[in-house]
Amino acid sequence: MIEKPLQLGLAGLGTVGTGVYETLFRNHELLEARAKIPYAVKKVAVRDVERVREVDIDPALLTNDWRELVDDSEIDIIIELIGGTTDAYQLVSSALAAGKPVVTGNKALLAEYGSELFRLSAEKGVPLYFEASCGGGIPIIQSLQNSLICNNVESIAGIINGTSNYILSSMEKKGMSFEEALERAKAKGFAEADPSLDINGWDAAHKALILAMLAYGTPIAPSRISVYGIERVTPTDFRFAHQLGYTIKLLVVIKHHEDTDALELRVQPSFVPRSHLLANVNGVFNAIAVKGDIVGETIFYGRGAGKNPTASAVIGDIVLAMRDRRHPDFHTGFHPYTKTLEIMPQEDTVTPYYVRFLVPSRRSGVIATIATALARHNISISSTSSTAHEEDEAAENTHNDLVFSLHACSWGSLKAALKEIVQSDCVAPHPAVFRIETFNS
Repeated sequence: MIEKPLQLGLAGLGTVGTGVYETLFRNHELLEARAKIPYAVKKVAVRDVERVREVDIDPALLTNDWRELVDDSEIDIIIELIGGTTDAYQLVSSALAAGKPVVTGNKALLAEYGSELFRLSAEKGVPLYFEASCGGGIPIIQSLQNSLICNNVESIAGIINGTSNYILSSMEKKGMSFEEALERAKAKGFAEADPSLDINGWDAAHKALILAMLAYGTPIAPSRISVYGIERVTPTDFRFAHQLGYTIKLLVVIKHHEDTDALELRVQPSFVPRSHLLANVNGVFNAIAVKGDIVGETIFYGRGAGKNPTASAVIGDIVLAMRDRRHPDFHTGFHPYTKTLEIMPQEDTVTPYYVRFLVPSRRSGVIATIATALARHNISISSTSSTAHEEDEAAENTHNDLVFSLHACSWGSLKAALKEIVQSDCVAPHPAVFRIETFNS
């Protein structure tokens, strides 16, 4: 007996959606042979059915109403790739309520509504798949759900935004300013016309929230994560980083503190030891280091974005969804669990720090003033260094970059000390501050 093909409904035909559609057709024979399940794309929802597209698609498949995918009784699986949160939430929640498994790569949706959607998924017994939401083609979601299932995850640290990593790599390797590196990323197609979420850290933050929820089973509101972007990173900071044996990466850090049962969760550009594997992840590549109590440290590396890597992750989930639909005992999807964990206040998080002050070159006593303020807040100095810098040829406009490497201290203590130092009027406002990651705790 010939098995009836499973019918797929695809919502979204942008960059990733196009990659998914093309691959489903180009590798159709291969996918059916490996999955042992025949399939067909029944309908594709887009915003504008009249738009000229690069992909060759039968116009009869197109609709401008995603509700047709949910309402069509013949469609077995929904693939959500429309992006955003409003329509995407309505589509995913409606599909789950209708008993249709959903595959999505929408990190913003899961960061904002993940707890609610996973709860609905569990209540309805309908799987929700989301491998493509974190790390593009890197199989981090399945690894956390399955391969590392016996581990208590002690920490996750990684580079999970390819655009920001490309910009920082260009600044380091080419000596570019942030603005020059951003324009280069746009010219090469690595940055969107509006790259705000990439450079301000929130794209990485959305992914961090998903990883934290998976690893620790606790729902986390986006307002609880500390997020800083790369906009203020300068070539000067790279020069000092190299002198001190570091590079600069936009890092996600998720760390469970067993003594307080609290979760540290932050995204920021950080100094990374050049001896660490993450320091050597360049260009648009991503890497995620997961430390488990049983397995130790594992590193996941690959292209974190782009049409084909992300499409690869989406289609991997589609195959899982097809197997689950045809053979319900094969795969059960993600079953959320709730563990009560406090989110550590950022003021209590502790790391060493790099702080660069801008000081007038002829001003005396500045180091003593800064050191005294730091000491008042129980912050000890590891080392200092400085470099003269001129804005123009007038001697009175010269200034120095004065750098302090600080031993581990709480962010709350350092923030209070910096406020005091800036108010003393011996330095320019807004010193450059970077955490120094040690990866040993």
